[in-house]
Amino acid sequence: MKKLNKFILALVLASVIVPSTFANGTKESAKAEMEQGKVLNIYAWNDEFQTRFNTYFADKLPADVTVNWIITPNADNAYQNKLDEALLVQDSVSNNEKIDIFLVEADYALKYVDTPYTLNVKTDIGLTDADVANQYGYTKDIMTDSKGNLKGVSWQACPGGFIYRRSIAKDVLGSSEPAAVQAALNDWNKFDAVAATAKSKGYFMLSGYDDAFRVFSDNMKSKWVVNNKINIDPSIERWIDMTKSYTDMGYNNKANLWSAESWGGAAVDGKVFGYFGPGWFVDFCLGPATLANPDAAKELGNGSYGDWGLVKGPQGFSWGGTWICAAAGTDNADLIKDVMYTLTCDVATLESIAMELGDFTNNEKSMANIASSDYGNTFLGGQNHIAAFLDSAKSIDRSNMSPYDQGMTEKLMNSFSDYFNGTITKDKAWDNFYTSVLELYPNLTK
Repeated sequence: MKKLNKFILALVLASVIVPSTFANGTKESAKAEMEQGKVLNIYAWNDEFQTRFNTYFADKLPADVTVNWIITPNADNAYQNKLDEALLVQDSVSNNEKIDIFLVEADYALKYVDTPYTLNVKTDIGLTDADVANQYGYTKDIMTDSKGNLKGVSWQACPGGFIYRRSIAKDVLGSSEPAAVQAALNDWNKFDAVAATAKSKGYFMLSGYDDAFRVFSDNMKSKWVVNNKINIDPSIERWIDMTKSYTDMGYNNKANLWSAESWGGAAVDGKVFGYFGPGWFVDFCLGPATLANPDAAKELGNGSYGDWGLVKGPQGFSWGGTWICAAAGTDNADLIKDVMYTLTCDVATLESIAMELGDFTNNEKSMANIASSDYGNTFLGGQNHIAAFLDSAKSIDRSNMSPYDQGMTEKLMNSFSDYFNGTITKDKAWDNFYTSVLELYPNLTK
């Protein structure tokens, strides 16, 4: 049983366990029960959603409702394990202990979509087609089950770009302006040429092994698994070859994503030209890493904050996203509807989130309004990054997603780090990858 991945486990259990709210009565009686909640239990892995909830919704809470945040870090799959354990006993705990809202990421969203643990946000929660009409299509496609039911909504759309250090661009390219930088980086051959020039001047084009991975994985033309057989898309092969080349030639500093070494490259004395990332990466991840004094104002002069710009780069892509799901058995359906509407449908709220927190939010009308305004992002030197993301967001297609994305990504990165470092051969790295994947997913074949 330990070898069964969480996706398979969820499907097995979902086939025999249905939360009692729906097993023992009509939807009308379930709805009546849902309206009685006094505790709103929210499961998450960090404070990103909590910050947005507290800033843009908390003042709308009924006075007699208490919010209980159950936050478990993602490391070692701890968040999903905690969530799964709670979902499995959802029908046997008191109303005040039931999960009401839980969050999922793109890499494992499908694990929860086609199960009875997530409610239909239209028929069960009450959002309408008109409410979600302006949301980007791919954000709804990801959370739509095999029967056409929408099982979650997001305040984010996540088009990505290349976030570059303006002062380094000035030294390497002679200009720090986005138009000039994009012209120099608009295909991979040009990107490689700039990497060589940057190296000659003492800079790293990228921080490490994983920096460009999401560009290539998001542009896969096929899924990780086809007819229960592991499938390696040519885009993944291209990422491996590029990363090995960049490591051997010193175009990256051999850092792993999220590591102190990776963030160090963005410090005021850092030497990293740029990072690939979407809107949430800009202000939630990279921005704080650039501050010399995290307790001081976020402004130009505090570390490298403000010395950054954003361009599309050599290839458009998207990365990640967080979705709000309503748990079957919740006794707070009406309140969840208000949360979902305010944070994912309301134009004014979504514009505020984008302008104040840097997210590219999930509403075409909101983003078009900001793209044509005089808005400027302080971290990005006053640039209107929403305008830079706008065209890419409309073209995002996540039809290559599968329930295996998280596991495949993690095993690939783990298996190839030694190859990039030169301590094992490429063939050995592939052997390690297949061995680890087949242990995680014993239902698959090589």
